[in-house]
Amino acid sequence: MFDRLKKKLSEFRETVVEKIKKKAEREEVKEEVEEEVEEEVEEEVKEEEKARKEEVAERREEKKKGEREEREVRKTKKKAKGIGTLLKEKGKAILEGKTVLDEKDLEKPLEVLEEALLESDVALSVAEEIISSVRRELVGERKKWGAKTEELVQSALKTALLNVFSAVGEFDFERFVATRVRAKQGLVNIAFVGVNGTGKTTSIAKVAKRLLDRGYSVVLASADTYRAGATEQLETHAANLGLKLIKHQYGADPAAVVYDAVKYAQSNRKEVVLADTAGRMHTSVNLMEQLKKICRVTPPDLVVFVDEAIAGNDAVERAKRFDETVGIDATILTKVDVDAKGGTAISVAHSTSKPILFLGVGQGYEDLQKFNAEWLVERLLG
Repeated sequence: MFDRLKKKLSEFRETVVEKIKKKAEREEVKEEVEEEVEEEVEEEVKEEEKARKEEVAERREEKKKGEREEREVRKTKKKAKGIGTLLKEKGKAILEGKTVLDEKDLEKPLEVLEEALLESDVALSVAEEIISSVRRELVGERKKWGAKTEELVQSALKTALLNVFSAVGEFDFERFVATRVRAKQGLVNIAFVGVNGTGKTTSIAKVAKRLLDRGYSVVLASADTYRAGATEQLETHAANLGLKLIKHQYGADPAAVVYDAVKYAQSNRKEVVLADTAGRMHTSVNLMEQLKKICRVTPPDLVVFVDEAIAGNDAVERAKRFDETVGIDATILTKVDVDAKGGTAISVAHSTSKPILFLGVGQGYEDLQKFNAEWLVERLLG
């Protein structure tokens, strides 16, 4: 899972760690030389101060000149004190084992990291934001090198990745359903949208199983009246889970199917309606208009976009288009278990500003994992 991006992030971490260590070694040698020079300067200042004191003593009888010399002595003392402070700070930096990375140090590693992100299906705008965050974390501040160097670089990467998801926020699906069931006295209408072949129908069955396990009553609506076999596929899942399926004949109005499912749920005190819509390509204007009609006739409480993690930037573009057309509320990403790149989840969340609900990690009904940004980032960073 996410092997490609994981490898690239690891390589970036190792490169930066090596740069920090080498620069720290160079700075330590340089500071040792500077300290020797500054010690010589300090000694000269002391000699100069001694000479001036003697001169002041000899010419004490000349009041005016004496006052001038005393001022010079004070200046000399101040200078000596400043050098002492500088030596103390530099010595402290060496003892603490700290060094400073500048833009030049990270220029090449960050370029390589950005290329790796783009190759791993991270959208350009997202990659740029991650790079900027890493740069802010590592450039310009004194960083502890040695045993904790790798931890510092790891922390910078983790912060950058988590910031992408924190901007979107989290969405607690179970709490949402519970709140809506109480507020609407027993009915939550959820529409699932996306293109064919991405695991949308299977994801609906997984969500239904999750709700059943938590004690909710569920009705399925087969509003995909265009694709051959669509109703039969959902029918199989309904039979396996013991659920009622509302369906019409092929070619029927999809909005009418969802409408009937909602009416059935209301009449029979069912709590949740899960509607499977036709797998529309985001470029199909007529089918997208049908989707708008479904949402207009029976306004859903939640519109969930489903796509596969391995689709990469195609999934990002589709998510944006569906969001523009009907307004998606959240996303489910499927086939995460076979995704070698790992960038789709980051990009979809950032590009739509909508949270990810679940990750599909297998074919079984139980293979639906609640999305957790920390979990995803930990796996990306190894």
